[in-house]
Amino acid sequence: MADVGDQIPSSDSPTTPFRKIVLPTDETVMVSRPPEPLPPLPPLPPPPPPLKGGLFARIGDVPIKVVYLIGAIIATVLAVMLVFVIFSGDVPKDAQLAPRQVAPISPVPGASASPKPSATAVPVVPKNLVYPQQPGVATVTIGTISDLATGISYPRLGLPWTAKSFAPFAIAQRVGKVAVPHTVIASAMLPGATPKTKPAKTADYRELAVRAVNWSLRTQYPAGATLTWTGSQKVPVGKGWMLGYKVTYTVSGKQKTSQAIMSIHEVGKTKPAMLLASIPQSGKSHYRDLNTIVLGVRTL
Repeated sequence: MADVGDQIPSSDSPTTPFRKIVLPTDETVMVSRPPEPLPPLPPLPPPPPPLKGGLFARIGDVPIKVVYLIGAIIATVLAVMLVFVIFSGDVPKDAQLAPRQVAPISPVPGASASPKPSATAVPVVPKNLVYPQQPGVATVTIGTISDLATGISYPRLGLPWTAKSFAPFAIAQRVGKVAVPHTVIASAMLPGATPKTKPAKTADYRELAVRAVNWSLRTQYPAGATLTWTGSQKVPVGKGWMLGYKVTYTVSGKQKTSQAIMSIHEVGKTKPAMLLASIPQSGKSHYRDLNTIVLGVRTL
């Protein structure tokens, strides 16, 4: 007969007690100890007491470079303000006046927008006028000057003529010091813009010769110089035109003159070559040399 404790009651009984479980005496149950609480945080330090003296007491904490930079900026601003204050009353009275109303000038039809030096008015050039024989004795010819830059050649005269560089010419023969009016025989390409088309007629070269004479009046003689024509004829060889002219001008209140020739030559280019010879009245003993140049100029 089984013990009462070994009997297994029916699961259908609602009053059946739980089964008693007896643990062996040598078994030990380990129970973990609860964690110890963390130590409390130290209290925050009290805020520093306010500095005595306010903002100025804190300047010592700023780096010295920053202090210098701020001081330099302040000094610069003060200097600029001081300049404006000092010189604000120095404006000329005329500058403070309201500008006058000026009526605009209408451009001349067909005129270029860029300003150009005004050409000296010259008389109408004769179509044919033989250049006269000049007084005096001609200087001895000692050779030929061949100007490769322009493509013409002409007689090289002896002393007192000497060949020297003389802008804007390629080659020049001179007498005496460099001064206006010049004593010069020089060659260069025609000054100014290149013609759109190569000159074809005699009248074209005559017109270009007049243009070159105008240039010489502006650059080789005192301001206000005028002229009278002394010659207008074809060049001795090749295509071109030669003009002779007497220039009148004023120096130190006295009226003076120069004798000159301008020779234009076709050299196979659109722009022709130019030969200028001019002798003031102070060198009138050399006037005859102008005839030597007129007859001796050639194209290369």
